[in-house]
Formats: sequence, structure tokens, C-alpha cells
Amino acid sequence: MKRYLSLVKFAHTVFALPFALIGFFLATWQQGYAFHFEKFLLVLLCMVLARSAAMAFNRIADLRYDKNNPRTAQREIPSGLISKRAATIFVIACSMGFIVTTWFINPLCFFLSPVALAVVLGYSFTKRFTSFSHLFLGLGLALAPVGAYLAVTGVFHIIPVLLGLGVLFWVSGFDVIYALQDEEFDREHELYSIPAWLGRNGALNFSSLLHVVSLCCFIAIALIGHFGFWYWMGLGIFAALLLYQHTIVKPNDLSRVNVAFFTTNGIASIVFSIFVLIDFF
Repeated sequence: MKRYLSLVKFAHTVFALPFALIGFFLATWQQGYAFHFEKFLLVLLCMVLARSAAMAFNRIADLRYDKNNPRTAQREIPSGLISKRAATIFVIACSMGFIVTTWFINPLCFFLSPVALAVVLGYSFTKRFTSFSHLFLGLGLALAPVGAYLAVTGVFHIIPVLLGLGVLFWVSGFDVIYALQDEEFDREHELYSIPAWLGRNGALNFSSLLHVVSLCCFIAIALIGHFGFWYWMGLGIFAALLLYQHTIVKPNDLSRVNVAFFTTNGIASIVFSIFVLIDFF
């Protein structure tokens, strides 16, 4: 179990799950749709299954690269802790489980489930042909708040869509920072990324731009939804943490990339979601 939790980086659920909760409770607490505990559990299960399928599939797709990258050579599949066959079975089981779970939510979620899977699984191939692969990763996580809202309401709404866009640009921005570690490796193996394309300085500037756009999306949500003090307080803390991660990662010093990637963004998502949920409640 520990190996599979490590394979899918279960701790990284902290990035998307808080925003899925915002999408769910936006519908129930803020917009008055009925709360059903069973549906809440189904939404959480969908999150876990889709994300687990995506992460494991990414490890399979990148196996030949991970073997040659010193940073990733000790991951579960290249190191032999989990076989490629076992990982493939795991991906199929999680994908089928995700589709079956959406059947019990509502027809719209069920019919859109293959689209969601295509996005989260398809991301794994984007580094082969586009430097904007980071945006595809962001798109995968952006589905969380939109999907959670659709699970409750069965209809689209501008606020969860903007929430998804905010997540898209936020995740893309910090993934660009994380990819700085593989800049030379990507160039040597003809893989596409913003750092490999623009270099360290350009990548950090591009990441900053993405985070500014993300904040604009979250500000637009507050204005359209007429949210109150607690939302703005959470957004202020979120913005401060984004700024902080850009101060600790320098073109000539990548020693704190992991702090910026996981710790700072994990705290940012949790704190922001707590304040937003307080505002809804």
C-alpha cells in the first residue's frame, strides 16, 4: 500500500482536493442546493480514482525517461518496486472505477467522465510535442472544482469555471518552477518544457505571469459572487504565499524548489479553501 501511495504521490492530493471542496460547497452552502453525504463521498472517490489513474499512467508513460534521470530513477516503476504490468492494471482499475462512480452521481458527470480521463491521462504525452505541457497539467487539476460543482447541480456556472481557470494557471505556474530541475535533461532528451524553451530566467518570469492571471481569476470570482471578508482574507494569504515561492527560487539557486512546489502551494490551497468555506458557511 505504501508503494502505491508513493507511486501516485497521494500527498499531492492537497493541491486539487481543497478546490474540489470549494466547488462542492459553493453549490450546497452558497447556492442552496441540497447536501447529500453519499454524493459528497462519491465526489471524493472520483477525485482519488481519477488522480491515481493519472499519476500511475504518467509513471508508465515516462518510464524510459525516468530510468535515465537521476532525480527520478528511484521511483517505484524504474526501480522495480512496482512492475509495469501491475501499474497498468492499477490504472485500468482506477479508470473503470472512476467511470462507474460517476454513474451514481448524475448523467452529465457520467457522459463527461471519458473526457475527464482523456485530459488527465493525455497530459502524460504533452511533453513530447509542446512546451505548454504545464498548462495541460493545470487543466487536469482544474477539472476538480468544476466536476464537484457539476456533481451537485448538473449544470455549468461561471463561478466554478473561473475557479477552474484559477487552478489551471496556479498549477501551471508552480509546475514551471518544479520543471526547472529538469531543464538540461529535457533538452538532452528532446522533451518540451518552458524551462527548456525559455531558460531559467524566462521560465520564472513566465511562471509569475501565470500566477498573476490565476489571482485575477480568483478576484473575478469574488466580484461576481459578491463574497465577503473571509474570502478576501484567504485570497490575500494565498497571494502572499505565491509571492513567497517566487522569492525563494532563483535562477542560480534551485535548492528550495521542493519547498516552493509542495510545502508552499500545499499550505496555500488548504488555507485558501478554509477561508472560502468559512465565507460560504
